[in-house]
Amino acid sequence: MKVTFIGAAHEVTGSLTLIEANGKSFIVDCGMEQGGDIFQNEELPIEASDIDFVLLTHAHIDHSGNLPLLYKKGFRGKVYANEITTELADIMLRDSANIQMADAERNIRKAKRAWEKEAEPAYTVEHVAGLMKNFVPLKYGKKTEIEQGIEVRFTDIGHLLGSACIEVWMSEDGVTKKMVFSGDVGNINQPIIKDPSQVYDADYVLIESTYGNRVHDDLDQDFALTVGNIIDKVLKRGGNLIIPAFAVGRTQEMLYFMREIKERKIVKSNPDFKVYLDSPLALEATAIFKEATCDYLDADAAALVRSGINILSFDALKFSLSADDSIALNSDTEPKVIISASGMCTAGRVRHHLKHNLWRPECGVLFVGYQAQGTLGRILQDGIDEVKLFGEKIKVKAEIFSIEGTSSHADREGLLRWLKGFKKKPAMVFVNHGENEVTDEFAEAVKNELGIAAFAPYSGAVYDLKHNMAIELPQGKPVKKRGEGNTSYVENAYHRELVTKAEELLKTIKSSGGRPNKDMRR
Repeated sequence: MKVTFIGAAHEVTGSLTLIEANGKSFIVDCGMEQGGDIFQNEELPIEASDIDFVLLTHAHIDHSGNLPLLYKKGFRGKVYANEITTELADIMLRDSANIQMADAERNIRKAKRAWEKEAEPAYTVEHVAGLMKNFVPLKYGKKTEIEQGIEVRFTDIGHLLGSACIEVWMSEDGVTKKMVFSGDVGNINQPIIKDPSQVYDADYVLIESTYGNRVHDDLDQDFALTVGNIIDKVLKRGGNLIIPAFAVGRTQEMLYFMREIKERKIVKSNPDFKVYLDSPLALEATAIFKEATCDYLDADAAALVRSGINILSFDALKFSLSADDSIALNSDTEPKVIISASGMCTAGRVRHHLKHNLWRPECGVLFVGYQAQGTLGRILQDGIDEVKLFGEKIKVKAEIFSIEGTSSHADREGLLRWLKGFKKKPAMVFVNHGENEVTDEFAEAVKNELGIAAFAPYSGAVYDLKHNMAIELPQGKPVKKRGEGNTSYVENAYHRELVTKAEELLKTIKSSGGRPNKDMRR
């Protein structure tokens, strides 16, 4: 009975953990890495076809994005997820596949021009369709036997509609151990969704640490007022406010706030301002959110829904359905709010809006979610004078705003509070899903403040759950930077040819003895 840590080890994205128990092999999450990559991830030590099933904590791409690739490689087992996660994963993975296919098509054109090997997409919509047939939706709170000796229960963790903490009971040779996978622990007092539910016992816990070294100091602020004042400031000077937002989760929260801002008439300078939702994926996700039963909503949102109020809609909300609609926004001179994906500005229509608005001092960009290291969002948030978008240098003159308290991730205190709620202290807490130093810092906080053994494993670490002991504890392997290896044969050959020509040229120069160029040509 053992666990192998593969993804999101000393990094925030790419969650993937392998468990082997009672003759079965299964994984929890299978996420795609986003932003800069610091450490190499070890490969799964087993074939995709040998994985018996998958447990999925929630639909965000950094937790689900490589499931179609797993299917492509031969996985045919069941994927167990909350019922709403199943719906959201369907639209998000199809969107991801379309991005993979579009990127591959561009790369193929480049490869043809350079006479290089053509790349293929990581996966296609056909792989997504095949994978989705194997999803098994589960309700919160119901203990389910997945295989003999393996039972699971999904509990609302308050990060995203349908997100779950997963409790796993494993029995082998008469020994039963329980491991809890936190998934992404939600922040408190978020709109729409409930606060994280508490789990009370476990032998082992794997917990995220996105904000494991930070405290949200603005949890009690009036978010509608804060956002409304930023909108007022930007629109008053004739600019647009661009809000990069995750299509699933954060966008719906922003729509919730926008409805309240309109209702309370917070934006005095332009009370009739328009809000454009420019993300096809967000439109699909919003439809799923609107259909969610009150069982999934927090008390305030549920009360509004029961009173007949559409919590995600208002008169000034406009939808950009097509690419042409999106393009037209950038020739419209009326000051407006544009909510667009992707949330970290790594892809999607938001990059076009940044290109057309970053250079304008009257405009603003409002970040309302976590920005991973290496992403354009993080670069803008940290402060920079110039960026490059679509091959063009763009000066950063727009005002950059960030509201941290709207994060859907618990902060350091929230994570510790959730762990403190365990009535039976775990034998070990494993820390992942955080930046390199943060995972270690949070593990130390768990040890020092809660008195629970904890550490942050690197990719490839293996732990014996039956005997509570490490089997392998490798150090992280830094990703090689460009020029430090992994160079293709074509690049090496081209480099060798350049070096040879340069050496020949130097010999000619040295032997010329200062002769005129026309003599050298002879």
